[in-house]
Amino acid sequence: MFTGIITDVGRICKIDGAGQIQLSIQTKYKSEDVIVGASIACSGMCLTVTAAEDDWFSVLASAQTLSCTTAGDWRIGTLLNLERSLNLGDELGGHLVTGHVDGITRAVKISPEGESLRMRFDLPDWLERYVSSKCSVAIDGVSLTVNEVKDGYFESNVIPHTQNVTTLGHLRPGEAVNVEVDMFARYVERSLALRGLINK
Repeated sequence: MFTGIITDVGRICKIDGAGQIQLSIQTKYKSEDVIVGASIACSGMCLTVTAAEDDWFSVLASAQTLSCTTAGDWRIGTLLNLERSLNLGDELGGHLVTGHVDGITRAVKISPEGESLRMRFDLPDWLERYVSSKCSVAIDGVSLTVNEVKDGYFESNVIPHTQNVTTLGHLRPGEAVNVEVDMFARYVERSLALRGLINK
């Protein structure tokens, strides 16, 4: 479990494999804080650490992960938002994030709003039922509050601090991002579907 509060931006330094890939990621995390077998959210995806040293760790991304996230487009040099898993009793500064990406959407417009950036994201049919004004959503692992929802898109504001400590400060229109919807919205949708109140 994670919070969507990013604690490092890593850089992919090595990629091995094809059907499934082993990623080596440069990081500021220390080896004593990254244990083999631990979970780290990498741009929103919960991945298991397979090896770790003082300035890097490795994770394995399966074929399933590559097919339904942006990981299939990652290259050496790609920057990743990193968050180690939440410990019981830690401050929950963002919202509860599982690291199970629901799908991919795209940034369609990014414009300054004061010192912040107003980011507009495409709202495909599969995502529409989970997104509402003031709800939480994880974009590439970053906890964001939805400001506005319109036909075909939703918008969030990204403050200067978040721009500086995550990859969102580098995001450009047209680029794909990983999306995880609020877990409570997913459970409500499932419950309503089971009761026949909505179509699944």
